[in-house]
Amino acid sequence: MGIIDLTIKELNQKIRGKEIKAVTVAEEFLEVIKKKEKNIKAFLEITPDLALEQAKKVDEKIEKGEEVSEIAGVPMACKDNILFEGKKCTAGSKILENYIAKYDATVIKKLKEKNFVLLGKTNMDEFAMGSSTENSAFQITKNPLDLKRVPGGSSGGSAAAVSANESVYALGSDTGGSIRQPAAFCGVVGLKPTYGSVSRFGLIAYAPSFDQIGPITKTVEDSKIIYDIIKGRDDFDSTSFSKKENKKEKKTIGVPKEFFEKGIDKEIKEKTLGFINKLSEQGYSIKEVSLPNMEYALSVYYIIVCSEASSNLARFDGIRYGFSEKKAKNLKDTYLKTRGIGFGEEVRRRILLGTYALSAGYYDAYYLRAQKIRNLIKKDFEEIFKDVDFILAPVSPILPFKIGEKTDDPLSMYLADIYTIPVNLAGVPALSVPFSKIGKLSISVQIIGNYFDEEKLFEFGKIIENLRDYD
Repeated sequence: MGIIDLTIKELNQKIRGKEIKAVTVAEEFLEVIKKKEKNIKAFLEITPDLALEQAKKVDEKIEKGEEVSEIAGVPMACKDNILFEGKKCTAGSKILENYIAKYDATVIKKLKEKNFVLLGKTNMDEFAMGSSTENSAFQITKNPLDLKRVPGGSSGGSAAAVSANESVYALGSDTGGSIRQPAAFCGVVGLKPTYGSVSRFGLIAYAPSFDQIGPITKTVEDSKIIYDIIKGRDDFDSTSFSKKENKKEKKTIGVPKEFFEKGIDKEIKEKTLGFINKLSEQGYSIKEVSLPNMEYALSVYYIIVCSEASSNLARFDGIRYGFSEKKAKNLKDTYLKTRGIGFGEEVRRRILLGTYALSAGYYDAYYLRAQKIRNLIKKDFEEIFKDVDFILAPVSPILPFKIGEKTDDPLSMYLADIYTIPVNLAGVPALSVPFSKIGKLSISVQIIGNYFDEEKLFEFGKIIENLRDYD
């Protein structure tokens, strides 16, 4: 195995053991990026000077005999909606094309304290609105497993970077599946933590009651390493908190029947059910469970997130920061032209939907009713977790689709997240782990846990890795 194939733990041990210099590691990854980026386009900005400077500091610490962290010197990538002081943060949008972050996100602060090495900022669907990374204002990222297909979204750049060995790990954000779905499409591991377990301070908001930062990694063990660093209460995020997980172990797996009834690719269904049978042979108790309100999840999700987005994105008006149309005749014209030119089609669509749902006469009929059903979906999960330890389900009903295949059909694109959205509505954690392949494409299961059960997800995720049907 070469340097680029190693995990966080393996690479860090070699750096700390002085088998290899952190600078050499950074140079190796920058060279890989240089060779592969013209085809994959995972990065919006590459930061070679910063990466080499950070790596040099790690080498200096080690030479002095100072103790370094479990990620020191290990190169990573960061989704371009997470602020890094002094670097561009575009959120994949033209309206923030030249915006320079004024401060660090809390997760970046925590990683800086551990002497991480940043290779660059990764491509994404504009303001995290999309399932394919085709909605970026700047470029289309390709799936390293098949360059004709999408890497998933909205954290497609981060997933593609890890899958292509352009980075050892990456940060993404998950609003309705934006970590788990691209991780599944690209054959890597993705964690959507419990809502509130990781600070959102410094994350450009899409829908604050859903958004959650999490890691995309090569292995479950690596996912745990990064999660343990970035988790925890933050005074700058009032929705964040720390809580000990439930230790009660049942060794029972719930399989939601709704995930296998209609719309799922035949091969994905067969492979997933076959893998569940394999777990049964390993001594796990398998129980069919039901999410009776799942049929409303997609509609509820889009009403609420679009409503939150219409409010959040009002700040991008061409006055305070970001792009501003200079040819406008007056203040109203500035607002209209700046937002009309600066926002892409999908973002404009969701702002309009959200504004409509929140408008007088429709608030009760749409937004309020959607929030009530969201509570019912949350209760569905709570009921299931009284009897099972985990819920096991496919991440996506479909394989990665070809670039351009769904761009003219937004509803078809939205359905790509139908299995991940319920998790965000409830706020529970979920881990996407690859377990099989169909041709050269990877398929994954998502392990859904009870609130703050991440540790148990990692333990079970390692079992899935050991049972998968490929090396």
